Amino acid sequence: PIGKVLEMLSGLQAKILKEGENAQKVYAEYAEWCEDRARDLGHEIKTGKAEVQSLQAVIAEETATQESLNTKVDELAAGIATDEADLKAATHIREKEHEDFVAAEAE
Repeated sequence: PIGKVLEMLSGLQAKILKEGENAQKVYAEYAEWCEDRARDLGHEIKTGKAEVQSLQAVIAEETATQESLNTKVDELAAGIATDEADLKAATHIREKEHEDFVAAEAE
């Protein structure tokens, strides 16, 4: 009977050691996955922050361009309004001169 007990204890010890090795292997795989994921996330965060700064610079540049173009549009609109007023005045003068010419020719 003592031999049987010792045999059972040896078998149980081997079984527990095997389960411990398996658990250690699973833990090592999980720890490696966690480390890889942490490294990948760190890289993604750095990349994301750099991209944010780059995009903010682009937004600032494009905003300045938009403001510049809006100013140019306003200037051109003012120029067109002035040109239209000048054209209207010139047309009025031409019509008056034409009327005077027609009246002078009639005499």
